[in-house]
Amino acid sequence: MRLPHINIPAALLLLAALGARAEPLVSVQASPIAPVPDSVERMVSVDTRPVAFGAHGVWVLDEDRHRWSRVEWRTEGEVLGAASDGRLAFVLLGARRDGPVDRIERIALERGAASTKALPPLPVALTQARGAVRADTLYVTGRDPSGAPHLLTIHPLAPAPAWVKHAGWSGGAGEITSLVAQTAAALVTLKGEAGKGERMVRWRPGEGWSERNAVPGSVIGATARAIGQAHVLYLMRSSETPPRVRMMMFHTITGSWATLVEPDAAIVRAATGWGNGILWARPGAGGSTTELTFAEVESSKLLLGWLDWIVIFVYLVSMLGMGLYFYLREKRMSTADFFVGGRTIPFWAAGMSLYAANTSSISYIAIPAKSFETNWQYLTNNLIAVLGLMFVAIWIVPLLRRLNLMSVFQYLETRFHRVIRTLASALFMAVQIGSRMSVILFLPALAIATILGIDVTWSILIMGVFTMIYTAMGGMKAVVWTDFVQLIVKMGGIAFAIGFVIYMLDGGAGELFAIAVAEDKMKLFDFSFDLTKATVWGFIFLVLFDVVLTFPKDQVLMQRVLSTKNARDAGRSIWTMAAIMIPGGFMFYFVGTALYAFYKTHPERMNPLLTIDATFPLFIAAELPMGVRGLIIAGILAAAMATLSSIMNSVATLASVDFYEKLVKNPNPKVSVRFAEAMTVVTGILGMGVALLLSRYDIHSLFDVSIELAGVLGGGFAGAYTLGMFTRRANWQGVAIGVAVSITLTTLAWSLDFVHPYFYLGISIMLCIVVGYLASWFFPAPDPKSLVGLTIYSEAP
Repeated sequence: MRLPHINIPAALLLLAALGARAEPLVSVQASPIAPVPDSVERMVSVDTRPVAFGAHGVWVLDEDRHRWSRVEWRTEGEVLGAASDGRLAFVLLGARRDGPVDRIERIALERGAASTKALPPLPVALTQARGAVRADTLYVTGRDPSGAPHLLTIHPLAPAPAWVKHAGWSGGAGEITSLVAQTAAALVTLKGEAGKGERMVRWRPGEGWSERNAVPGSVIGATARAIGQAHVLYLMRSSETPPRVRMMMFHTITGSWATLVEPDAAIVRAATGWGNGILWARPGAGGSTTELTFAEVESSKLLLGWLDWIVIFVYLVSMLGMGLYFYLREKRMSTADFFVGGRTIPFWAAGMSLYAANTSSISYIAIPAKSFETNWQYLTNNLIAVLGLMFVAIWIVPLLRRLNLMSVFQYLETRFHRVIRTLASALFMAVQIGSRMSVILFLPALAIATILGIDVTWSILIMGVFTMIYTAMGGMKAVVWTDFVQLIVKMGGIAFAIGFVIYMLDGGAGELFAIAVAEDKMKLFDFSFDLTKATVWGFIFLVLFDVVLTFPKDQVLMQRVLSTKNARDAGRSIWTMAAIMIPGGFMFYFVGTALYAFYKTHPERMNPLLTIDATFPLFIAAELPMGVRGLIIAGILAAAMATLSSIMNSVATLASVDFYEKLVKNPNPKVSVRFAEAMTVVTGILGMGVALLLSRYDIHSLFDVSIELAGVLGGGFAGAYTLGMFTRRANWQGVAIGVAVSITLTTLAWSLDFVHPYFYLGISIMLCIVVGYLASWFFPAPDPKSLVGLTIYSEAP
């Protein structure tokens, strides 16, 4: 009997569509606040407490929200406006109510009084003045006496704050109705000409002004307030007859609007951002009091179904089972078995493990978020890196594999000095635990917390403990073969997510590509020479120093290469990694573009309280059906655990080979393995601790953070490999000087924000190479016979 033909992908997508959830992701809770016993004209939030400026005094809301207390106010002049981010607050002052703003003061609450501190005088008096605060920067816009628009910025917390004057927008006609700062930009709304709606213009550093989407109504008073990392809340009066008032959210990345609720806000006398919402005032009975309403955005909980839990449970148990299998199978008497898999790993498995370890949760979560927010420019690094890997596969990897190393830092001792090896190994371990491992743990924990509704702390602990156990049990073989399974799981999840977005868009793939092209979301190459941006030249510079000249610096990757059977297979493992890198990279960036298209057409499906890095996890939790959610969560876990297990195993290897076996006379291989197992546990605990600390901070992009940390901390000793493999003149004294100068100057460049973070690693490596080589000429040259087999040259001179 012949079975009927079934289109399996279409069937899966149909099941997904039937099972997808569509309940609201956020709700708005409106609640009355105690009335102010005065006629309120302005409001601002100071240190998370609302302050009201009335006709007869200044009032502050008590912490229990039941009563307003009058506070002393000594500042002269009329309060014509206010700006706050909930922490920092400023008042815009003028000599008379109908006059311009000529000065700005910071306001603070101290011992029952509202104290103020004057900022430097404005470079120009402004009418229609509006202010906004974001990231310790105060933005002020308005018109000068001639009517020309201006934008002023200042860093009020700087030791010597000074105003910076920026050009105004073109087509400057129209009353300024609001100013808000969000995602490193200033957004200004303007009343249009008669019969036309309001418009929005955006200013960004380095880009200037650009026109944004039309505003779907008229902004009410000073109700604009930034919320989260990429949203703005507005109270908006529609153009209908009779007009309706809506609370709307604007997404600054996609430029789309969504209606949240229709609050009772027909009359708004004053307003301020407060908490996760807007507090507004309206006249009370008789006009001698002011009534207030507070509307706050709250997240809905998204919970997993039973099938999701089964999928996740099966995945986690499978990983533990693989670790237990290799633990029971191996005799555990040899350090080579535990650290490099007995050097029996097939080249194709090592290559897939290389790619799996190199595509962590940063790739699975932060890269789609970066692509969603910007474009594909960072993918250029993958394309150029493939060319660099060809050189590595032919020249560098076979050289090191022939030395039968277990720690790549053994090379630095053989070529230079034991001190160089010890310091390089220690710094590598610190960087892996303190920066890379913590970020890789925190990102999926954020995703899991978003999806499961559990605290980030528990997410970090669950993932870290499971990875720690199977890595400690199975050693390198468990790491490689779990990487193999995890790569299949995570890439399958990415592929399904892309297909699901295409299915959900009304116009399918055509609509997705139309949006991407119109918004320039697939821009790949930037050939400009701007050192503050991620350009093609920057990626070439980075790949040259980070891949071609210094590939051996990464124990996590090299440990797989050293686990292959011979030098030939070692090179072939790199070719395998390179073959997967380009299609894999396109998938990670394409899912971010797909998410952009989905949320541009469905802005109401976004949660403004979540970070940009949570965009993909939000989509998984809110849009995908039961079972599929569990599969992609397993993919998130796989992305993280593949790299985490690699880091744990590599750090344990270095702790044992570079430190324990150097300090103990006649080390016993069995004891060395036991020590490495214990260090695997210690590494896991330390990594989880730093990740928990990281979870306490609101970080805009963990992708950028990981790049900065790798550049500042990871480049110092990398140049030592270049000096060792490509020169015959470099010696250990010169290398030590090069490393010290490199770390010092790179840290200085980072503190001054001199160039784009992507340059830090290349700069650090280049400084080590140049300074180290020149310094080597001040010390005796190495013995030529000691260099045989340690450089890319076939023979010593």
